[in-house]
Amino acid sequence: MTKNIFTVLIVLLVFTMGNTQINTPQASPLSTITQKVGLADVKIEYSRPSLKGRKMIGSTLVPYGSVWRTGANAIPKLVLSHDVMIGGKDVPAGTYGLITIPNLKTWTIIITKNAEQWGTYGYKVEEDLVRFDAKVEALTKKAENFTIGLTDLKDESANIYIKWDMVSVKFPIKHDAHSIVMKEIDQKMQGSDITTDSYFSAADYYFDKGIELEKALQWANKVVEADQKYWTYYLRGKIAAKLGKCDIALEDAKKGIEMAKAEKDPAYVKNHQKVINSCTKK
Repeated sequence: MTKNIFTVLIVLLVFTMGNTQINTPQASPLSTITQKVGLADVKIEYSRPSLKGRKMIGSTLVPYGSVWRTGANAIPKLVLSHDVMIGGKDVPAGTYGLITIPNLKTWTIIITKNAEQWGTYGYKVEEDLVRFDAKVEALTKKAENFTIGLTDLKDESANIYIKWDMVSVKFPIKHDAHSIVMKEIDQKMQGSDITTDSYFSAADYYFDKGIELEKALQWANKVVEADQKYWTYYLRGKIAAKLGKCDIALEDAKKGIEMAKAEKDPAYVKNHQKVINSCTKK
């Protein structure tokens, strides 16, 4: 009986203690950013401290020449779905930590294999995967909140930036999506169950990249043969126009523009008109 009463008292004490805790805003709230770069999914998890009237970069709090956790609490975690290049260095798919060594004119960026670090107390240089330098850019306006983000997005690249106080650094991340796409196109084109969608995607990709346009036109022919729609006419028309085959391009554009008007699709009306204009100028 006494043992049961003691157990009940312990449970009540734990419950009471749990209910006395007050949830308040975090001083350095956790943030997660995700971005597709090429075909790679890039995710960065990090904490965001604020200046709150303090000078941070180059101060005793974040001194030059010392390994810094790069933010607050745990070091930023970098998760990559595909092999990429960061700062010109090969980084395989996986989960890593991101830490830095700030200096006046450059920062050393370190991708560490140890992603589970609270601060940099246990940092070991032998766990570095890659390291490189990034140039410091002075900000014209003070950045109150520590920020990591991605900018300058292109088909296969972007820049990762770190910004706080009066400074910012950025460095490139690239993913070779082209070789993967080309391999997939080659595999699908050799398959026995090629779909119209596969022909469409392959032709459109070749057009965008400006490669083997005659082959792209052959695939576009198969698309139009299977499905006469204003978007399929546009696919073949724009490829033909780029090849200088304006007889095909103009015929497809005239058919497509009437169909697009009937469906009240102004975007494709403009697309077909561009094809007509490009051939009229030749």
